Amino acid sequence: MKQGTQGSAGTDDPGWATPRVPAQPGAADRDRARDRGGAQDPAGTARGEHTHGEPPLGGPRALVRRSSVRGQILDALRTALVSGELRPGEVYSAPVLGERFGVSATPVREAMQQLALEGAVEVVPNRGFRVVERGARELAELGEVRALIEVPVLLRLARTVPAERWARLRPVAEATVRAASSGCPATYAEADRAFHREVLALAGNDQLVRIAGDLHRRAQWPASGTPATRGRADLIADAHEHTALLDALIAGDQDVVRDLVTQHYAAT
Repeated sequence: MKQGTQGSAGTDDPGWATPRVPAQPGAADRDRARDRGGAQDPAGTARGEHTHGEPPLGGPRALVRRSSVRGQILDALRTALVSGELRPGEVYSAPVLGERFGVSATPVREAMQQLALEGAVEVVPNRGFRVVERGARELAELGEVRALIEVPVLLRLARTVPAERWARLRPVAEATVRAASSGCPATYAEADRAFHREVLALAGNDQLVRIAGDLHRRAQWPASGTPATRGRADLIADAHEHTALLDALIAGDQDVVRDLVTQHYAAT
């Protein structure tokens, strides 16, 4: 995998293979001109808009609706975080990433600002956004908080949800195994979140699902100083814990459920 480089002025080339999102005519063109100094943007220099010497990036363009551009970029950036392609400690500028996706800097900046709210990146004035460096302790703390929130709920559901309802989640659990077998950490991360989301949804508490989902996403970002991604064998082992847990829930074996969920969250 080609890794990005970061110069003193924020001229980064992220270097991962992502589909380009086409720039839109009119406002998007004006945004791009503004980001290159064609119009005044008093807030721009505080949000990482330096672009001198940054070459355009080529590649195929995919037709998308304007309303989906920001969401597609946010999804792509989240994928790059999980896979380690957005590297902890590196600074990435919105205009360069915009060139990468084939859009103006504006939707990229908006997506990065959302990631800043989530704690994944921080703003570097006049340069862009730095990927936050996290240690093993933070990951352990996230795992502990997830366990405090989710384990009691899952044990309660194990006592109250009928076996046939658990059986409906079989395709979701099996999807995590297929995703793990692909060896792609981003693909597995999405399937992993989907399984936990479907399980917690049985509690009928939307706020629980939202908060737990946010914690889960943050727990999937790699820590600094560790391998950028988990190996295929680790992903498969984690996925098989999902199917084993579902088997125990269907069988109504609460002792096995308790052991499995304790083990599963201790490993995250």
